[in-house]
Amino acid sequence: MSMLNKTGETQHQKRGARYLLGMVSRKAWIWAYIAAGATYIATLMVVSSSGGAGALLYAAFTFASFAVIVGIGQMFVVTLGPGNVDLSIPASMTLAATLSLKFMATDGALVVPGLAIAIGVGLGCGLFNFSLIMLLRIPPIIATLSSSFLFQSLAIWSNRGLRIKPPEVLADFSTGGTFGIPNAAWVALLVSVLAWCVLEKAIAGRWILATGQNKRAARLGGVPVNAVRFGVYVSCAVLAGVAGFMLASFSGGANLNMGTEYMLMSIAVVVIGGSSIAGGNSNVPGIWAAALFMFLIVSMLNSYGLGAGVRLMLTGLIIVSVVVLASKRGRRV
Repeated sequence: MSMLNKTGETQHQKRGARYLLGMVSRKAWIWAYIAAGATYIATLMVVSSSGGAGALLYAAFTFASFAVIVGIGQMFVVTLGPGNVDLSIPASMTLAATLSLKFMATDGALVVPGLAIAIGVGLGCGLFNFSLIMLLRIPPIIATLSSSFLFQSLAIWSNRGLRIKPPEVLADFSTGGTFGIPNAAWVALLVSVLAWCVLEKAIAGRWILATGQNKRAARLGGVPVNAVRFGVYVSCAVLAGVAGFMLASFSGGANLNMGTEYMLMSIAVVVIGGSSIAGGNSNVPGIWAAALFMFLIVSMLNSYGLGAGVRLMLTGLIIVSVVVLASKRGRRV
């Protein structure tokens, strides 16, 4: 009798383990974490300096944090459905950083008003984007691409090509850490928690998902579709402003090219992170996984001393492989 009970318990445990493993493997974003872990280990194989593992992980969380902040904003936009994407993120980052740092003029007492200006600039950029989309009926891709030229022109006119430096206290905060974790990562974590609460706990999150799944059905179901779209585009621009403020403080100043890489980066972390490009489905953990992976894959290829062309080709192939694998697993659910 005792042997039968033990056998039954063992089989039950095995079934439970298989169920848990299957449930986890069906999460599209798990493959981004697996890819990030694999590239991290591969990079460490050629990093011989003492403390290389910790230094690499610290750097990964630092640089991934900026991609996470803009990626979460882009994630909400993409969740609205096909055709929704914000291409003005780099210009919004640059304009917000330029105007806020110019206002502070290296004065540490003006950090809070400077942050408010960055958020305000993001708010203005989001309002302008939505007005083009809603009032003029311009497709989001075209509207945000067009507005990006205007925002970038304003940034050029504002800083006259100069590199505007941040206050020392802000630079120290952005480059420093707390409890062994970069301060930039703490900011990104706060944004992530707020985004997760909106998606999982708030009615606004259900409205966003419903709009992305079927806009007409959502409107018939009482969802304020236009208000949802307004909130999403404004939030994306505000997060871009915050990211620009943090990035300029971290890198030693605002310059006109500071946000260039985040146009494609913000889209890549959404797709690699497991959010559906067709809309109606998104997740915050995947953004972190994809952002870490994007940094680590470049670090790995650099550490192996590969040429720029080879690095770009391999990066593209690896990203495609991760996305295809994740999408195949997602279709089995």
